[in-house]
Amino acid sequence: TITLGLMQDLLENEGDAWKYMLQELKSVYINLEKKKIDVNKLPDIPLYQRQPINSIPPEIIDFAGLNIFLKVSKLALRTAEMHIALGSDMQDTAFTPTKYNGDYAVWLKNRLIYMFQNRLNTIENNMHKLEGEALELAKQFLDNKKEIREHFLNFNWTRMKSERIRIHGDYHLGQVLVDQDDFYLLDFEGEPESTIQDRKVKQPPLKDVAGMFRSFHYAIYSTIFNNDGSFKTSQENMFQAGEVLYKYMIGVFMETYVHKVQTENLNIGYKQEIEFLLDYCLLEKAVYELGYELNSRPRWTIIPLRGIASILKNKKN
Repeated sequence: TITLGLMQDLLENEGDAWKYMLQELKSVYINLEKKKIDVNKLPDIPLYQRQPINSIPPEIIDFAGLNIFLKVSKLALRTAEMHIALGSDMQDTAFTPTKYNGDYAVWLKNRLIYMFQNRLNTIENNMHKLEGEALELAKQFLDNKKEIREHFLNFNWTRMKSERIRIHGDYHLGQVLVDQDDFYLLDFEGEPESTIQDRKVKQPPLKDVAGMFRSFHYAIYSTIFNNDGSFKTSQENMFQAGEVLYKYMIGVFMETYVHKVQTENLNIGYKQEIEFLLDYCLLEKAVYELGYELNSRPRWTIIPLRGIASILKNKKN
């Protein structure tokens, strides 16, 4: 059978989570300036470290408030519930969780190496559009191209103990509706550039999580760029504070998400495998973003480039 149309109930809402998060983050930066917070004294945490809300350092709560973390935790819960639902059908083989295998690894590597080479060509042909830190990070990206390529090729499926499921495939803040204090997830069509066949391939659920983390990163930098001139705080200090906040948002998300999926026996692997998959998927997402930014908003290229630099640094550590 072929589906030609779909009717859905209207969900009254307050807009998407992207706009909501931009409002929250603007308030965070207003607070940063109002309280004259020293960004150099904000306590940092490792990337992906699970962070219970009740043990977030008081300096971070003073800077960012509590509400943003409560919302991130609720979004993590809804994300976990989505993956549990997508991975719980044991009758329909199109949705039954499955192990990694050689065919998947070949498909994945071919797809990513093609995409990576395309982005390399794009950045080499557009270096003249970049300046300042974005230019330096672009040079660093080119210097690290062998390492990035090897990272994409270093997907050893035989070491994977987790399972793949059908995922959202294009998961970010713009795909989430806000209704009072809750979130509703929509648009399950998958990644726009992918073929229908590729969208049906079962993937690690952490790929959706990585997509949301990249969306958090974009929201932070968009807040800075969209309010350029509105703040007296230097852009570099705003970047620095944003990177710290980003890690805490990830930490809070991970605490809620991992606890929920493991409680429901959705197999996403143990700590080492989780961090490998997040690194892998985040790097894929950030490299993917380079193409759009270089062609459309060269100034914003710093966002995926900073993301790539952070992932490579985390991998070395």
